[in-house]
Amino acid sequence: MAHFAELNSSNEVLRVVVISNDDVAANGGDQHADAETFVASIVPHSTGGTSWKQTSYNNNFRKQYAGLGFTYDATKNKFIGLKPYTSWSLDSNDDWKAPVTYPNVNKISSNHVEITWDEDNQKWLGKTYTGDDLSTITNYQWDASGLSWTEV
Repeated sequence: MAHFAELNSSNEVLRVVVISNDDVAANGGDQHADAETFVASIVPHSTGGTSWKQTSYNNNFRKQYAGLGFTYDATKNKFIGLKPYTSWSLDSNDDWKAPVTYPNVNKISSNHVEITWDEDNQKWLGKTYTGDDLSTITNYQWDASGLSWTEV
């Protein structure tokens, strides 16, 4: 099955629909403008919808599978994911990165670690779950300058 993302006038993804591979092949093939035109002829646009772009469920082209709210960058011919936080920026691979490098999880000795970004304080936080029932919780913060976790 082939997947097509409906875009609005700002190239934001409104939805993704599934189309038969045979229909795509009969209309120019993968990533072809004729296939996009075919989809427009059989699937009415939703409110605000203006065009269709094929997306790869297996991330074989256009960087990644399009999701609701993603943006299609026509210049780069790829879908860009949602910006997770205001402070984050796109790297050279068009992946969102925090202003502080993601921490080394191995520096926390636990098999059950949760890492989250604290946007207000611009730092990574860690939480471990230990004990037989994983009910013992220890909180950490990442010291990017010392490259270590500090228990808080």
